Amino acid sequence: MTQSTQRSSSPAVRAGRREWTALVVLMLPLLLVSMDVSVLYFAAPAISADLHPTGVQQLWIFDVYGFVLAGLLMTMGALGDRFGRRRLLLAGAAAFSAASLVAAYADSAPTLIAARAVLGIGGATLMPSTMALLRTMFTDPGQRAKAIGLWSGVMTGGIALGSVLSGVLIHFFWWGSVFLVNLPAMALLLVLGPALLPESRDPRPGGFDWPSVPLSLAAVLPVVYGLKEIPSEGWHARYVVPVAVGLVFVAFFVRRQRTAAAPMISPALLRGRGFTPAVVLNLVASFGVMGSAIFTTQYLQAVLGKSALEAALWALLPSVPIGAAAPLATTLVRRGVHRAYLVTAGFAVAAAGYGLLTLAGTDALWTVLTAAAVLACGLVVVVSQMTDLALGAAPVERAGAASSLLETGAELGGALGMAILGAVGAAVYRRGVPAGTPDEAKETLGAALAVAGRLPGRAGDALAEAARSAFTDGMHAAGIAGAVVLAGAAVASALTLRRIHVREEEASAPDLAA
Repeated sequence: MTQSTQRSSSPAVRAGRREWTALVVLMLPLLLVSMDVSVLYFAAPAISADLHPTGVQQLWIFDVYGFVLAGLLMTMGALGDRFGRRRLLLAGAAAFSAASLVAAYADSAPTLIAARAVLGIGGATLMPSTMALLRTMFTDPGQRAKAIGLWSGVMTGGIALGSVLSGVLIHFFWWGSVFLVNLPAMALLLVLGPALLPESRDPRPGGFDWPSVPLSLAAVLPVVYGLKEIPSEGWHARYVVPVAVGLVFVAFFVRRQRTAAAPMISPALLRGRGFTPAVVLNLVASFGVMGSAIFTTQYLQAVLGKSALEAALWALLPSVPIGAAAPLATTLVRRGVHRAYLVTAGFAVAAAGYGLLTLAGTDALWTVLTAAAVLACGLVVVVSQMTDLALGAAPVERAGAASSLLETGAELGGALGMAILGAVGAAVYRRGVPAGTPDEAKETLGAALAVAGRLPGRAGDALAEAARSAFTDGMHAAGIAGAVVLAGAAVASALTLRRIHVREEEASAPDLAA
């Protein structure tokens, strides 16, 4: 039986040196895709000075990558299942490389926006393909769990590394260098991938459900757009309405999947033992990660007064222990500790991290860094375990669709975390700004500091101090809200996961015939 037609009920075969080497190769696109989420943080001033984008164009330069990525994940996961995951991965790597080259030498804002959009398309092919190939290469549950733990650590670390790398490259080179760094790694993938990576796909895929493509885009893009804008812009109709419209299309998309002869996402996939709880709990973990990040990054820069590069370098410290958290959880599972206990503990630890944020004053660098490290370690345990649970519950034939649902849920969870906790923090901040302060200063801490810089003497210092204190109070409120959400997730994990023992034979292809 070939690998592309291997059933989940087949005996697990332990991976060898070739599979582990292939995993290293798969880490390259994963690292780059996660880095591209944050790689423009320090490049923005140089891009503005060179390309002179309008305000709207500058927003699209930053946001179009994430929007396209989130909108196409489900489509690309389903395409990989039907036409081959390695084939899609290599095509995405080629597109990612070409778009990186165009972006590096873009001579106008529209060109850069278009290149970033193509980068998003390439990223959407790479993320579910790498995860689905893990499911194919590592059929032994213990080895797969170890591989997924490494995958989760690289994914989390790449986001932190992206901002630091961009700062270093901008310091020594021009802004286009943040895109050229993609080329050597992608070239290595294109050269080694055909030799090391197995081809795998659904041997009986049926027709592709093309009407679901625009429906999935219409469902995901407005929701992600609205949720990402609400934290900074407030609950205005122009952001709330897109979320509502997107939710309507979510209903249309779900109905399409339930009635189509060959749906993009088979409803039977969601009925796999443990799959739906894994997607939901992974979404909550992403809620926790992004909900805290919007406060800790601003705290380092605006409250403590660190430069952008200094803040990014300090922000790397919490990511150091992450590398040990997921492998430790995997080891404990292999020694007989039930996954439910680990996930419950992970959420509880992360909730404690949010609790630590409530103890930070306006000069508490190490408290905030410790809180970020504790929170990240707890959540990376959750992400690695829920990814393993979801992929173990999904048949090999649907690994791409399963991976894309996990990643789409993570994108939505991150957007929800930014929107909800950001809104909580913003509400407390506005109440804490002194009466009589210009309206501009009540919007964000950065705006308040800009206003304070224009005021004479003690008046400016008083406003800056009050704004920093109000922001810290907002972070405390968000910390309480985040701790409550994650504590609730810990309870839910204990209740839903304790009776779930996914075995390879449970995720069989015939179950998906419905």
